[in-house]
Amino acid sequence: MSFLFNLILAVQLLSALGMIGLILVQHGKGADMGAAFGGGSSGSLFGASGSSNFLSRTTAVLATVFFLCTLGLAYLGSVRPEDQGSVLERAATTAPAAPGAGAASGAAAQIPGSSAPAASAAPVPTPAAPPAAGASGAGQIPAR
Repeated sequence: MSFLFNLILAVQLLSALGMIGLILVQHGKGADMGAAFGGGSSGSLFGASGSSNFLSRTTAVLATVFFLCTLGLAYLGSVRPEDQGSVLERAATTAPAAPGAGAASGAAAQIPGSSAPAASAAPVPTPAAPPAAGASGAGQIPAR
């Protein structure tokens, strides 16, 4: 998959550079008016009107290749391996750090081969039970 990604990326870069070169070589529509009054070079390599057709068609082909490569790179960038889930799924599977553990002891515990003492687990306070459904004021926002 990495080889295919790099190949498509190289083709996209080459087509982009080719398009830049071809666009810079082409002359605008205003240049045709100068050629009509004797300022143009009718004896060019492609002939009087052959250069504009050849360059514009080649630019269109390179633009099509560029957009197809862009779509291919977008598809390859969005495909994930089966064993790798989303960021939220990976965050849910990792255990959070113990509350109340010091930063120094927590960092020392993560170093392999260190003999840091285990942090004592503090009891986790349980939240107070909500009032019964029949109690007055149930379902209302409490005032401070």
